[in-house]
Amino acid sequence: MTAFDAYSDTPAPEKSPRVLVTGATGYLGGRLAPRLLEEGYTVRVLARTPAKLDSVPWAADVEIVRGDLSDRESLKEALSGVDVMYYLVHSMGTAGHSDFADTERDSAENVAAVAAECGVGRIVYLGGLHPPTGELSPHLKSRAEVGRILIDSGVPTIVLQAGVVIGSGSASFEMIRHLTNRLPVMTTPRWVHNRIQPIAVRDVLHYLIGAASAPITESRTFDIGGPDVMQYGEMMNIYADVAGLRQRRIIVLPVLTPRLAGHWIGLVTPIPRGLAMPLIESLQYDAVGHEMDIDAVVPRPDGGLTGYRDSVRLALRKIDDGEVETRWTDATGTAAPSDPLPSDPAWAGEVVYTDTRVARSAAKSTAIRPALERLADADVLTGWHRDVTGPDASASGTEHTTRLKSSTRLPGEAWLDLTVGGTAKQPTIEQRLVFFPRGLAGRAVWYASLPARLVMARRMLRTVVQRVDADAA
Repeated sequence: MTAFDAYSDTPAPEKSPRVLVTGATGYLGGRLAPRLLEEGYTVRVLARTPAKLDSVPWAADVEIVRGDLSDRESLKEALSGVDVMYYLVHSMGTAGHSDFADTERDSAENVAAVAAECGVGRIVYLGGLHPPTGELSPHLKSRAEVGRILIDSGVPTIVLQAGVVIGSGSASFEMIRHLTNRLPVMTTPRWVHNRIQPIAVRDVLHYLIGAASAPITESRTFDIGGPDVMQYGEMMNIYADVAGLRQRRIIVLPVLTPRLAGHWIGLVTPIPRGLAMPLIESLQYDAVGHEMDIDAVVPRPDGGLTGYRDSVRLALRKIDDGEVETRWTDATGTAAPSDPLPSDPAWAGEVVYTDTRVARSAAKSTAIRPALERLADADVLTGWHRDVTGPDASASGTEHTTRLKSSTRLPGEAWLDLTVGGTAKQPTIEQRLVFFPRGLAGRAVWYASLPARLVMARRMLRTVVQRVDADAA
């Protein structure tokens, strides 16, 4: 019997299969680990800095091994007794370093050797879509080489190849987000007309989970992608449409090289240049799947694959709900894959402006929240109203918060959170103004309105406290 036969027609083992997730502190790994727990897997994670997992609620439900792919001893500990290994680590952020390809190669060779030695049942690696022939960028070439090393390891291997992943926190999506939000007119290289097959992060996770038990007879690559194929420029303008922005004017400059474009993106967006460079270099090529053989071994999600427009809408839904921070739910209830996570980099996500003020209240702490609710229902705060279609108090993250939405026409979305705080003897009311700017106009409005906003915010908080104290008396 070959190693592949164990995944063909044999029934699932009674014990829960053990999987190792590398890159659990990263974008996809941090979303995959809790979903594997939901699927009934025993999950082990390999982390160079385990402290980065302290804030995640599922940390107590996984086994954490300190180490990295360059250390064979830590790899042996991590891969011992593992049925499926997820290889979700790559050095994209260091792609500007001359030795990054060597580092990637060494890591892949370590994994291949140790996985074979430990008897790992399967390796699942996420690579990138690329043309089947021709010269590739250093980043794409390195990822393709890693896939080949794993396929040649003798361990049954599935290499999933994806293009632009759409979801809040994805580097590719964040570049689209920041460029479109900040630049109504932009100059771009010729690659803006290249064809892209984006895929929603929820669909990537679906294929990653399915790959753990997919019946395969050989190690190979599988292309994965969403239902839409479009030019990169179209992706930016669809984003603009979903975000409520005007269509962006795109001017192609043939002389704009990837290196110059990387420096430019590093200047106009918060994305680090070292990360932007490999992304741009990869966009020099069409990123479209050449086959969908994955359908034969991993059925599509219920309801089908998510289109690009819907993927963007899901990624932007935090604005519609007025939510600023991501809330980690408990280990059995995970946030939507398209939502941001605390482990995402600081440059990921929407730009959010806040103005927070706190004042003491003379009312009893137990009487403040009902008084705030009555105040909200009475529409006494000019320009703010209860949004009956939006989230209730529990959706905003706490039973002590009352939420209002701005009725003023603005280039963005504005919310007002009134929260009970302090102690039972010294209760307080926190007033938090939250503004999601839309485009450059939204940013300009926030800063231009600063003097008036300072006066308005002080007066509004004073009014709130006076009304609550009088109501609760």
